[in-house]
Amino acid sequence: MADRIVLTEIASPSWEHPADRAALNALRTIPFFDEVTRKTFSYFGERGLRQLFLANAVRVGPTQRPKLDAILTEVLAVYDWPERPPLYVTQSPEINAMAIGFDTPFIVVTSGALEHLDHEGLRMVIAHEVAHIISGHVVYRTLAEIIMLAGFTALPFVAAAVLFPVHVALMEWYRKSELSSDRGALLACQDRDAAMRTLMRLAAGRDYGDATDLDAFMAQAAEYETEGDVVDRVWKVINTMSRTHPFATVRAGELQRWIDSGAYARILGGEYLRRADAKAHPAHIGFVADVRRVDLEHHGESHRRSRRGGRGQASADAGDRRPPERRQVDPAQ
Repeated sequence: MADRIVLTEIASPSWEHPADRAALNALRTIPFFDEVTRKTFSYFGERGLRQLFLANAVRVGPTQRPKLDAILTEVLAVYDWPERPPLYVTQSPEINAMAIGFDTPFIVVTSGALEHLDHEGLRMVIAHEVAHIISGHVVYRTLAEIIMLAGFTALPFVAAAVLFPVHVALMEWYRKSELSSDRGALLACQDRDAAMRTLMRLAAGRDYGDATDLDAFMAQAAEYETEGDVVDRVWKVINTMSRTHPFATVRAGELQRWIDSGAYARILGGEYLRRADAKAHPAHIGFVADVRRVDLEHHGESHRRSRRGGRGQASADAGDRRPPERRQVDPAQ
């Protein structure tokens, strides 16, 4: 921690990618989106959600994978984030992690991530998921995870014809939200090379004792982004639509472009939006407020009764109001 800058009271708009906001706005124009979200919340509930995702996982703590527990502690300290999300490890060969939850978010990391990533790679992954939580992404990403995990049949209360356009728009935003959290993770790790190596490992796994070349990977990322004709660009869109995440080369290129813009250095220098500033003005009510509006105003009475019965307190991410437009510092430019 001694060599990392603590970003006191940093608010998530400081690292928000403009494509994240644009995709979110497009998602909200889809008819029945609020209805699908509301019914999914009511159908699963907080307890049902935890049972769905944690039936075969181990909770991390001071005596259970203490090194992973320490990484989470350090990440939260850099973000100056007061709420500690529960952290779990689940058996899966995929290199993956997710932040899940309606009221009380928790993080799940796969055993594949533990196998393929080094210490700083795991820091990047955990910081990425904490960034999702601070950004207020978790509720909509949870909806996407439920659809991906259980399929359309898991939501019998929603007709497939209604759910399909919601699913397409939701996944487009899901991918774009990754770009925001990549930025947030870099801010928590404060190591450009470690961040890019993590993305390289997400693309190809660990080195298995052979040499790897980060500069060559970054050149490949630039090549993918800049070369090709119109047909190639069309295929890039088509190939991305079936994915949950942007390609690792795309993520690396986007993150490098943000670094080159100077925004990353300015934030480390103290130029960023504070959470107190984001909450101080009514005009700064944004993403999380909208999620809570769906959650609190439009849920069925049964869901409200269950909340009063102690299913869990609203997480502190509700206090981080993302502004509908960037103020003071514009890190996306």
